[in-house]
Amino acid sequence: MLQVSVLKEHTDAVLAGLAKKHYKTAEADVQAILELDQRRRQLQTEHDSAQAEANDLARQIGGLMKSGDKAGAETLKQRTAELKLQTKAHADELTQVEFALQQTLYKLPNLPHSSVPEGRSAQDNEVVREVGQQPQLAADALPHWELIKKYDIIDFELGNKITGAGFPVYKKQGARLQRALINFFLDEARNAGYDEVQPPILVNEASGYGTGQLPDKEGQMYHDAQDNLYLIPTAEVPITNLYRDEIIGTERLPIRNAGYTPCFRREAGSWGADVRGLNRLHQFDKVEIVQITHPDQSYTQLEEMLGHIEGLLQKLELPYRVLRLCGGDMGFTSALTYDLEVWSAAQGRWLEVSSCSNFETYQANRLKLRYRAENGKTQLLHTLNGSALALPRIVAALLENNQTPEGIHLPKALHAYCGFDKIA
Repeated sequence: MLQVSVLKEHTDAVLAGLAKKHYKTAEADVQAILELDQRRRQLQTEHDSAQAEANDLARQIGGLMKSGDKAGAETLKQRTAELKLQTKAHADELTQVEFALQQTLYKLPNLPHSSVPEGRSAQDNEVVREVGQQPQLAADALPHWELIKKYDIIDFELGNKITGAGFPVYKKQGARLQRALINFFLDEARNAGYDEVQPPILVNEASGYGTGQLPDKEGQMYHDAQDNLYLIPTAEVPITNLYRDEIIGTERLPIRNAGYTPCFRREAGSWGADVRGLNRLHQFDKVEIVQITHPDQSYTQLEEMLGHIEGLLQKLELPYRVLRLCGGDMGFTSALTYDLEVWSAAQGRWLEVSSCSNFETYQANRLKLRYRAENGKTQLLHTLNGSALALPRIVAALLENNQTPEGIHLPKALHAYCGFDKIA
């Protein structure tokens, strides 16, 4: 959530940033926020002034009663009663104004970092680098949705039978490969200095608002209406919310956490070739890395996180590329996002497997996540997160890129984790 002080002091820069994200009602919403904030301040001043007068009259009434001036005391009591009505009216309107202000602030996306390129869609994203050689497959090479049938390792029909489309059943070597990848990613994160956590996969409404999934993405989340809980779309949500309403000592920074969870996304409206097989699922496994950092260090830490994710792809021997997302393709809460894509040889296309983002103070402001500066004042921290990694498209690329007539050969880094070196 953007800070009102930033909107007031840097209005033109805010409008320029919102325009870069192609936010259509920027001027009207910013103006509404500034007017609501002005009214909030006015009401607070009037409320405090009336309350102070009432407190002063109460002291005077006590003195008049002691001196026997009942008539004078009665006059002041009448004025006190008027002030109580005023303060109640002020308090009621102040509650309404603060709610309207909060709801309007929730509508505004984060401002993009200065390095974010202009653009409206994925076609305008900037390719930062491309690493590795794209494998050349035989003419009869199969896409992963055919390979999983050939080797009987993932079953979409069974998943559809017990749940519905987009919920596959992993079995035999497919199930062992899933577990191997999760353990490999978690071990690599631990070796890189991330503390492992195992968070809940259901979160409350406050957690959804804290990291920005609400009110922006409620239509994409599975919701249990009876208990008002949400299935998480990513471990970013519960892990970052571990630090909600905290003041973190600077000696603890940066905080690094990693966690494995299943992730759930409704993916409403998804269709076509992009959703075949493992390309897009309603439930999938992912290891997430999260950092809480001092503002001065967040972009250094973002590059460190990006390097960690690239290292995973290199150990998996997958050709990949790094993209810097343009303003129109960025997430609602992000200030800067790198996407990492692996090359799918049988499909002949790039598949996104990770996003690595710096949210600056946007989530921290919602979370009230702060540190105490040297001057004793509390300041907002920066939050970051990255997929390290999401499994489905990694599995798709591993299957497609490494297929041979003898079977699917796995990268050396996974041999000990799987207990086998090829799927056959």
